[in-house]
Amino acid sequence: MPPIVDTLLHPQRTPPPPIDVDLAKVMGAGTVVWAAALVVTGVLSLLDVVPVSWVLVCAAGVLLGIVGVQWARRNGRLSPDGTGAMVRPDDEPTEPPATDGTPTGR
Repeated sequence: MPPIVDTLLHPQRTPPPPIDVDLAKVMGAGTVVWAAALVVTGVLSLLDVVPVSWVLVCAAGVLLGIVGVQWARRNGRLSPDGTGAMVRPDDEPTEPPATDGTPTGR
């Protein structure tokens, strides 16, 4: 049994399980926030309260968010086993597994 001081100085922790996250939803929410900021800064820029560069930064955030949502929809599907791992479309099986015990056409 290790000494208590060693246990306190070097605790052994198990990592938490991964969380299932739909990246398209997360990036979509961020894009909506950037779009709201774009509207607010656009109005404030018309009133000469903020510089135009702030509006451009928000527009860049919206554009990058749209690209991110499209990427996540194409590449960010979660694995069906619930591990939180992302699955690429080319990694998914092309045929469903046989349930009656017959071999597939391989």
